[in-house]
Amino acid sequence: MESQIEPAWPAFPDYRIDIVPSRYRGQVWLGDVLLADSDRCLVVTETDHVDRLYFPDDSVRWQHFAPSRTTSVCPFKGLASYWDCTVGESTDRDLVWTYRHPMAEVAPLAGHVCFQYGIPRTSVLETWPDGSTVASDFPLWGDSAELLRLIDVEQLSPGRFVGPAHGPTRRNVVEGGQLLAEAIVATSKSLTDQRITSASMIFTKAASFDAPVELSVEVLRRGSTFSTTEVRVVQHDSLRAVGLLLADTGASDSIRDVAPMPEVPGPEEAVPFGGFGMPGREIRVVDAAYDPEPDRVAPPVIDVWTRFRDSPHRPDLQSALLAQSATHWTIAAGMLPHRGYGEAHAHSTLSTGIMKISIAFHDDADVGDWLLYRNHAFWSGRGLVQGDGRVYTRDGRLAASYTVQAMVRGFNKDPASMGHDGRTAM
Repeated sequence: MESQIEPAWPAFPDYRIDIVPSRYRGQVWLGDVLLADSDRCLVVTETDHVDRLYFPDDSVRWQHFAPSRTTSVCPFKGLASYWDCTVGESTDRDLVWTYRHPMAEVAPLAGHVCFQYGIPRTSVLETWPDGSTVASDFPLWGDSAELLRLIDVEQLSPGRFVGPAHGPTRRNVVEGGQLLAEAIVATSKSLTDQRITSASMIFTKAASFDAPVELSVEVLRRGSTFSTTEVRVVQHDSLRAVGLLLADTGASDSIRDVAPMPEVPGPEEAVPFGGFGMPGREIRVVDAAYDPEPDRVAPPVIDVWTRFRDSPHRPDLQSALLAQSATHWTIAAGMLPHRGYGEAHAHSTLSTGIMKISIAFHDDADVGDWLLYRNHAFWSGRGLVQGDGRVYTRDGRLAASYTVQAMVRGFNKDPASMGHDGRTAM
């Protein structure tokens, strides 16, 4: 049969399949059972497909697998054979596949297998300078260096900046926290002798990763002590976000009082979370409270420890990275008290997204050290969730506080009828 497959390469000369060695060690887990483990994985990037991680044959725990009768044909890769996976009393059909005799254009796939996404968990592991091993779910969004590249906007002229495109990704919607971070950097580059003390932003329309964004900074008031800017974010001539930022020259304490840090387990006792697919950032969630499944019911509070592997030297990038992480948790916290609702429904049966955030910066903090994000959703209703949060250093200093308003509501129309799927639906 393989000799009868007509390759599609001549008809589609612009179709791309890139195969490169992974920089990271890869693992596949089904529950607490390890199915594959290798530092010789291949990353396969294919036109109109999510990235795939292929494992060498000899890295698979084959005692859990039995050949399936299923086959499939890819006109760019060849004939695929499948295996079923049995762990305990449960069998998952066609969980892994291989191209025994791949087409010449993808010859490196020979001797490698790939696992279905969603049923087992595929992750990559990196070793940090302190010797710790940090896992990130695959496919990856990118790494922390890529996030830093995006938020360190380039100044084109006074008051005009551009944030670069990220490129294709499994979800082509820029998170609001990234746009807020870009606005912080743009204002800092416009007011070089002042420090950002607070930033508020409303997100008017989703921006996409596959095109640059333009930022315009208007200095509404330039004072010797305080200054105010308005930042407008535009993509494809359409307004995506607008923000107001306050900066000052700094002062010593006249008075000082700090709300105490909540008593929660430290990062060593919290549960690792790699779901954002970003090597270079480690996230640990207290009590695993960030749970996408709808059956969990808990108070509307999520405590998260976060740190970056590489700490930027510039204060504006420190503030920007701190702010970017503040938009991750409010929606999930708001769903926790409600059985039948969870992040697994986001962008499929529920329309969700951050609509507004306001953040104030207090004591200096290093994003390369552990920071605790305390997130509390204190109101939900009328299709919205309102929450607040505080960011503490590990020694109890208050680095920032924020409020978030988010959307959680049913779709008025089927996303597919509007030309959207899970990659673009809100």
